[in-house]
Amino acid sequence: MLVSPSLQRSALVAVMALAVTAFAVNEATAQAIYRSVGPDGRVTFSDREPKAARAAVTSEDARAPGNASDALPYALRDVQARFPVTLYTGSDCSPCASARALLTARGIPFTELSVQTNADIQALQALSGQRQLPFATIGRQHLTGFAADEWRQYLDAAGYPQTSALPANYRQVPVRPLATPPAPAAPAAAPAGTERRMEMPPASYNRVTPTNPAGLSF
Repeated sequence: MLVSPSLQRSALVAVMALAVTAFAVNEATAQAIYRSVGPDGRVTFSDREPKAARAAVTSEDARAPGNASDALPYALRDVQARFPVTLYTGSDCSPCASARALLTARGIPFTELSVQTNADIQALQALSGQRQLPFATIGRQHLTGFAADEWRQYLDAAGYPQTSALPANYRQVPVRPLATPPAPAAPAAAPAGTERRMEMPPASYNRVTPTNPAGLSF
């Protein structure tokens, strides 16, 4: 069967039109469509992401997670949960500064407690049995005094990485005193029915006035 050239051209044009239409449909399907609601409640559909959504993502990403354990890598978070590190330091203590520097350089997340007052010293002695600083705990292990090689061995045995794995936005926990002073006790409330009444001064019987010079009273 012979097909005329004009019919062939018509068929070719139809096939090309179908191909262009299919390409346009696929392109539109692959493109994301965003839905936004304006202040007036009007719903708008667009292929552009709303500015409010982009701003929310930006502000969310800009917030640093601080020093929460959830912000740590899983391996480091797991070691910290099993063997938490606490450092006890004092003022004008060179070995304390060296111990702090070792933990910081190695990227060890630790809690630092300051021993300054008599209450702090008593709490340290009750915990460690002595008053020497620095003092540290790695899990249940006690380290008295600072010896860099010894501390590194215990950190290695606990499973802490030898180089820092802390995120860039990690913030160390602020130093706090070992013994927190007790809050002042609130005054006890008076029992019901025993409210203190204001006593009136005794009445004066001196009635001397310009109009009553004798001070007579009836």
